[in-house]
Amino acid sequence: MATGDQQDIYRRLRGYLPPWFGDEADTPILNGVLQGLANGAAYAYGLISYARLQTRIKTAVDGWLDMIAADFFGDSLLRAASQSDDSFRARIILNLFRERATRAGLIRVLQDLTGRTPVVIEPTRPADTGAYGVPTSGYGYAGAYGSLSMSFQAFVIAFRPAGTGIPNVAGYGVSTAAYATPSQAECASLSMIQGGVADADIYAAIDNVKPVGTIVWTSVVQNLPAPPAVIPGITGPTVILDFVNQQYQSI
Repeated sequence: MATGDQQDIYRRLRGYLPPWFGDEADTPILNGVLQGLANGAAYAYGLISYARLQTRIKTAVDGWLDMIAADFFGDSLLRAASQSDDSFRARIILNLFRERATRAGLIRVLQDLTGRTPVVIEPTRPADTGAYGVPTSGYGYAGAYGSLSMSFQAFVIAFRPAGTGIPNVAGYGVSTAAYATPSQAECASLSMIQGGVADADIYAAIDNVKPVGTIVWTSVVQNLPAPPAVIPGITGPTVILDFVNQQYQSI
């Protein structure tokens, strides 16, 4: 018996009756009337309790969470297929209090979305490009050119999630599928798919956190291309980036 259920309310009603109504065992008709009243009251109590939950993001459930997300974010934050209430609630709260209009905020939103840290290059930031007389760059390094003519602009290489699909389950018609061990064959559902993040989601995430009046040139890749070979005879740190054939989209 829980607070507010039919038996709880029935017991409360019985407790208000004076003794001359008789014992419970001797009043089956009265018991039935009280149980009927308790059933309706229990439904109302449950409805009120459910409605109270929907007044706070941390306790809202079902379609009310979707309505809260639509109220704050429109159609830019939708529940993923088969996403649980707890997971969706965490996304809503994260985006409500997300850091915006900063380099750190841009990096964090892509980390949260894809699980991978992007490469961010601001042409006017020496820490990203190097500078004469600064011991953070040198011959034999691969990197980015700086330019003071590109104020309020940045280049971002965003990475797609490391893997999508269903772990340890072989594709249709793959001969390596085993009965019960990886890589196995299995009747799968959409809820088992992991990592489904489209490029459009990445562009939208960047647009959501970038400062107004800035341009973020964005390239979305699975992985960086293999770095070029180190120039013979050059010693020092390994080559770190190769930007050949990178395609960027402005945001």
